[in-house]
This record gives sequence, C-alpha cells and structure tokens, in this order.
Amino acid sequence: MSPYRPNPFFSTTNTFFVPSVGDRVDSAVAQAQAYGKDAQAKANELAHKADLKFQDAKEAVKDTAKDATGNTPTGIDLYSRFALAGALGCAITHGALTPVDVVKTRIQLEPEVYNKGMVGGFRQIIAAEGAGALLTGFGPTAVGYAIQGAFKFGGYEFWKKKAIDVLGVDKARENRQAVYLGASGIAEFFADIALCPLEATRIRLVSQPSFANGLASGFLRIAREEGPGAFYAGFGPILFKQVPYTMAKFAVFEVASEKILQSTGKSKDSLTGGQQTGLNLSAGLIAGMAAAVISQPADTLLSKINKSKGAPGQSTTSRLIQMSGQLGVKGLFTGMSARLVMIGTLTAGQFLIYGDIKKALNATGGVEIAAIPK
Repeated sequence: MSPYRPNPFFSTTNTFFVPSVGDRVDSAVAQAQAYGKDAQAKANELAHKADLKFQDAKEAVKDTAKDATGNTPTGIDLYSRFALAGALGCAITHGALTPVDVVKTRIQLEPEVYNKGMVGGFRQIIAAEGAGALLTGFGPTAVGYAIQGAFKFGGYEFWKKKAIDVLGVDKARENRQAVYLGASGIAEFFADIALCPLEATRIRLVSQPSFANGLASGFLRIAREEGPGAFYAGFGPILFKQVPYTMAKFAVFEVASEKILQSTGKSKDSLTGGQQTGLNLSAGLIAGMAAAVISQPADTLLSKINKSKGAPGQSTTSRLIQMSGQLGVKGLFTGMSARLVMIGTLTAGQFLIYGDIKKALNATGGVEIAAIPK
C-alpha cells in the first residue's frame, strides 16, 4: 500500500495554496475596516472645514451691516440714518400726492365751490386754472415734510429705545402699545415745530394761487407782511392734527404688523423681500386709514386757520372755537373721502420706502419690541 498523501488544494498548512480562503477573508475585513477609519477621518476633516466656511459666511453677513469704518452704526450715526430714511419717505410720498392734497384743501376751504367730490374737484381745477395748478405748493410740501419726516421717524426710533432703557425690556414688552404711542407723540411734537412754517406757506399758496410764485417768495412775503408769528398761527391745530395722526399711525402699524405676522406664523426676519413689502404695504394701509379718520377734524381746522389772517387781537384758540362752531361735525369731516385715499396711500408708501431705505443704509439697529424674546 502506498503512503497517504494529503491533497494540497484543501490543505490549510501547506504552502501550495497560501493564503487559504479563511485568511483572505480575514485580510479583506481588516482592509475594509482600515478604509472605513480613513473615510471617517476624511469626513471629519471635511466637516470641520465646512464649519469654518459657515462661520466665515456668518461673519460676512454681519459685515454687510457695518459702515466703511468697519463698525455697526450706533448712536448719532444710526439715528441720522433713520432720519434720512424718514425724510426721503415723507418727501417722496407727500410730494407725489401734491395734486390730491390741492384738491382736498380746496374742498375744505371752499366746499360751496368744490362740491363734486375728489374727481370732480380735479376736473374743476384743471378746467379753471390748468393742470399746473395741481402742483401748487409742491416746494413747501416736499421740503416741509422731508424735515418733518426726519424728526418723526428718527425721533420715533430714538424715543422708543429710550423708553425701553427706562422701563426695562419686560415692562416695555408688556406695555408696548403705550411705548409706541408715547414715542411717536414726542417725536411728532418736535417735528411739528419744524413743519409748521412750511405748512402755513403751502396752505397760503394753495388757497391763494396769486399770493406768491413759490416757496421762497411765499415764505418771505408772510414773514415781511405778517411777522414770524404768522407761521405758527396754526401750531395748535397742527399739533391737534399731527400728534394724534402720528400716534395712531405708528401704534396701529406696529400692532397690525404683529397681528399679520402671527397669522402667518413667521418672524419678520424670516420674510422674503416680497413678503416684507406686502407686510409694510398692508400694515401701512390699515394704519393710514385709522390715522386719517382720527386727524380729519384738525386737518380741516388747520386749512381754515391758515387761509387768511385773524381779526386784530383775536387769539388762535378763539378762532378755532369759532370755526368749529360754524362748521359743525359734518363740516369738520368735509373732504374725508379724499383724505382717506390720500393718507391711506401715503402711509403705506412711507413705511415701504422707509423700510427699504433703512435696509440700504444698513440702519439695522431699530428695536422691534414684540420680537424681543421673553
């Protein structure tokens, strides 16, 4: 019998087939584990690099809110940007609506003549005086409301921030409507001091087209013939008109914006550009309608008192009382439809332009009280 010879193919110890199948499987597993560890290490490295890039992007976004010196605007620099945005918003909107304001003022001053509504008033003025008459008072309107807008919007942001500093964040949030009303009322008071002389000139030009050729000549004629006090004959009515108007304007805008955002379930920062535009227009229109109704009686009295000089020795207060009695409730709301159109459109446009210009000027420091986290 021949000696036993093991088949080398099945041998696990013979060198004929090295390594065996089992050895090769073990080697493949070990190599796969090594590849896995290497891939994990590379993935961690890429994740770290991605995080660094993300942090760089965040810093770049922050830098867009900085000025040329590399600093985020604060203090006078910040509030001057608010003021400029407000000045442009008010000058553009009031200037564009000068024709509507001319018709409204004529209806208020001469209701027995201009008694065919706003559209009829346009036709009457164009037929009698030409289309150019609709731009009467454009100069004092644009200049006066630019100054007023600077004080109004810049002042509102300033006094709102001061109220938060005095009350504290929690109390300011709980009483934010009072903060809106107080900040806007104070801001408007100072704005009216600047506006009153130019508004008196505008009304005189609209009510008496032959009085002067423009802002400068009309302003100088009033100063020369009637004295500086004539510019402030309507200061009481203008406060009576503008302060409630501005308080309603800002308070209703803030509340309307808050309610609209709540209904959408979104924060203001998460809105797209188009959505932000829609928010400003919608809340601004609501605010403008409310403000127009509240300020209408004083607007009528302001037009009346600036139409002509008072009697010698007659005080502004007595003139207002006399005019109110003569006009009655119905007369005080003369021209309401024209004013609703004008103020609703104007206020919506102001908040739209103000928001866009603020963004362009990197004036990002305004306080949104409702958005302050609890």
